[in-house]
Amino acid sequence: MTAVDVSNVPAGLFVLGAVFILLIFSLLSLGVLKMFQQQRRNGGLYFAGSVVSAVVFYVLLDLWYV
Repeated sequence: MTAVDVSNVPAGLFVLGAVFILLIFSLLSLGVLKMFQQQRRNGGLYFAGSVVSAVVFYVLLDLWYV
């Protein structure tokens, strides 16, 4: 196992990835929490928000970094 050189990763890509990963997984966890609280509509909205965030993340990566 060797060390990975991440010095070539742009700062903007790192920040974009960090922000969207936090956003997507926090919405997913809130969706699961709301489902356990028997609030299915709110849980579904949180799940939909995480899917929309993932799609926006993919589009921004495709436009800016690919």
